[in-house]
Amino acid sequence: MRVIGIDPGSRVCGYGVLESGNGGVTHIASGCIKASPGLPVSKRLSIIYDGLLGVIKGHSPLIMSVESMFFSKNARSAITLGEARGVALLAASMSGIDVCEYSPTKVKLALTGRGRASKSDVRRMITMLLEVPEFESEDASDAVAIALCHIHISRIEQKLGKEFLQPRRKRRRFTLDDIPS
Repeated sequence: MRVIGIDPGSRVCGYGVLESGNGGVTHIASGCIKASPGLPVSKRLSIIYDGLLGVIKGHSPLIMSVESMFFSKNARSAITLGEARGVALLAASMSGIDVCEYSPTKVKLALTGRGRASKSDVRRMITMLLEVPEFESEDASDAVAIALCHIHISRIEQKLGKEFLQPRRKRRRFTLDDIPS
């Protein structure tokens, strides 16, 4: 199974392509699609879209894994990130590949065992697992981490079923109001 991970951004969009097989996981390619910050947002998004289509056509992934939205203190940057995610999702849809989304916490948990791990911990883990000496940028390593997260979670789902990964429901606590009079 070939997976492309995307770390969306309106100026720099990281991508990482991994191949999962019987022999483990192989790093195929990673890098960044860069758009000049001086350009209007619409032009930057167009550059990223065209770049993503090129990477998808060049490596033929079956699945795209993308980092899901997280809350930001700055509304403007959150909106711009949402637009960049939309461009990535559109590129996947236009290429006919499925999309899976993972939160940053889930990516960290899948790779390091801790949902609040630092970026350097995640980078160290993926360089160890994939035996890749260096990444072009933090965006590229984040994208590889997102792709690797999907591969790990897919393997767990295949072995144990999807129910195993579902969050457990919290038990309802009873109060005195629940006791009939």
